[in-house]
Amino acid sequence: MQRFFVTADAIVGDTVRIVGEDAHHISYSLRMRKGDALSVCCPECRLLTCVLDEFGEGYVLAKIQTESVCKTEPPYRVRLYQALPKGDKLETIVQKAVECGVYSVTPFESSRCIAKPGHDPEKKRERLNRIAAEAAKQCGRGMLPEVRPTLTYRQMLAEASQADLPLFCYEAEGTEPLGVLLTRKGTEITIVIGAEGGFSSEEAEEAKRQGMLLCGLGPRILRCETASGFVLAALSLCRELTPDNQQ
Repeated sequence: MQRFFVTADAIVGDTVRIVGEDAHHISYSLRMRKGDALSVCCPECRLLTCVLDEFGEGYVLAKIQTESVCKTEPPYRVRLYQALPKGDKLETIVQKAVECGVYSVTPFESSRCIAKPGHDPEKKRERLNRIAAEAAKQCGRGMLPEVRPTLTYRQMLAEASQADLPLFCYEAEGTEPLGVLLTRKGTEITIVIGAEGGFSSEEAEEAKRQGMLLCGLGPRILRCETASGFVLAALSLCRELTPDNQQ
């Protein structure tokens, strides 16, 4: 069943109003008709089963049939902070992180970043948010993860260090293994990943001073576009997929 995301103000009584690109997609790309069923996710992970009722210029209306709590969201909230990578790698990182259950993705600049935000960062962010939305629909997410504006390194640390479990992924000495850190309690989790060159020792020391946990990802050096998916998969195994916590 096709899945769409709306804000709370799109729901009035038993009717959902879908507008913009999603309305166009329903009407022209999918060629859906009155009476066809679709799923709508709204804030607080509410999942609505609806049937299409009315087609208008730039909008469609659907009647709510049933309402339930979406069960596809992880039992924790994980925010990814990704240092700007080269080329279009960030698009892949966003797509896969959304599939793996991330709550938000925040790019940031570090000393070893070759890539820069560019002359029109908002246009690029719009594209990344479209990629996130498509990934969320495809994998059945219960909420729409956001790609946030790019931060400086210090801004990133100030935010990321506030989590219950703030993981700073680092390839040099002085780290604790990922598997050990994931046994710690906490449902608010941040993951900080470097760009192609990783982090400098000065950046790692600053992160440690700010309260970040220096996290090792094993004996092999992972590419920056691989690391976030690796950590998110390990987190899912520890917190979702073992017999004690499997949903």
